[in-house]
Amino acid sequence: MTFSLLAKDSDTGAIGGAAATGSLCVGGWVLRGRLGAGMSASQGAAPSTFWGEDVLDAMGEGIDAGTAVTRVTGPDKGRDWRQLSALDMAGRAAAFTGIRNTPEMHSRIFDGGVAAGNMLASKEVVEVLADAFQGAAGSFDKRLLSALRAAERAGSDMRGLYSAALLVLRPDHAPLTLRIDLHDSDPIGALEILHGRATVGDYAEWARQVPCPKDPTRVLS
Repeated sequence: MTFSLLAKDSDTGAIGGAAATGSLCVGGWVLRGRLGAGMSASQGAAPSTFWGEDVLDAMGEGIDAGTAVTRVTGPDKGRDWRQLSALDMAGRAAAFTGIRNTPEMHSRIFDGGVAAGNMLASKEVVEVLADAFQGAAGSFDKRLLSALRAAERAGSDMRGLYSAALLVLRPDHAPLTLRIDLHDSDPIGALEILHGRATVGDYAEWARQVPCPKDPTRVLS
């Protein structure tokens, strides 16, 4: 019911994720991130928000993404209905897809990232998601958004889309966490508009002055 992308930007040290679904509130359900640990996307027919947090905890202990995903998914008796992607701070990625999720299901690991989805129009949606990110120009967050749009054009969630989300974490900046929880016609377009409003003007200037991991005591100047 969802397609998602996790990636690392080697130029800035940022980690980020983007997701879209034919249901509500994809950002709250799917995307998790923590500098020092990595990114996760927990989705599927019966997604576990515990998975998203637990895999971050494991990677935060220094465990690589593949081992962390195995540790989290293995003991869960409901794992066949769930899907999990993870990206650690070294850029290593892993994915698990339970066999009882709704076809089409697919995942693709690439250099510095992972794309995954279920209830897709075709497996090509995930391939396009990964390829579009790798081939996109511009800032890291705009590349993530471009990849979401490309995946939608490639077939999307088989039901269409109702929500979309973007999460970007950087050492030198406050978190960029944007969510469209319900949009009847174009949640990715609404997310693009919100991104534009959040990254220019007074709001963007304010966000550049609040605490961030590199400077946790920063204040407005």
